[in-house]
Amino acid sequence: MKKFLLLLIIFCIFGCKKFVVSFEQPTNMKLDNLKLEVLLDKKKVQEINLKATNAMPAYETVALSVSDAGKHQLQVKVRDTIFNYDIKYPEEKYIMVTAHLKENGKIHIGILKQAYKYRFH
Repeated sequence: MKKFLLLLIIFCIFGCKKFVVSFEQPTNMKLDNLKLEVLLDKKKVQEINLKATNAMPAYETVALSVSDAGKHQLQVKVRDTIFNYDIKYPEEKYIMVTAHLKENGKIHIGILKQAYKYRFH
């Protein structure tokens, strides 16, 4: 039994390649309860409801599996607009997605990608 648990832990550490996507919760109250649909390679993997806050923004984090090729298309659907981003693992292992409200009232989704973890201060 101990050998099985040890093999399972090793497999999860080395065999399960994942990239991490963090969704910033907005400070703009007009974006409260905004629904984001997250698609990976055109398949819906997550649905996020943004919760606006008056304090510092919070983050909702999702770990998504990586294919053998390591290249994926991340799509974020907001209302009737789809934002497309190409992801290359492991160069872009950690991703932060932020929703912004432009002056004309349209919503824009911004993205930051990097190989190492983000530090929030």
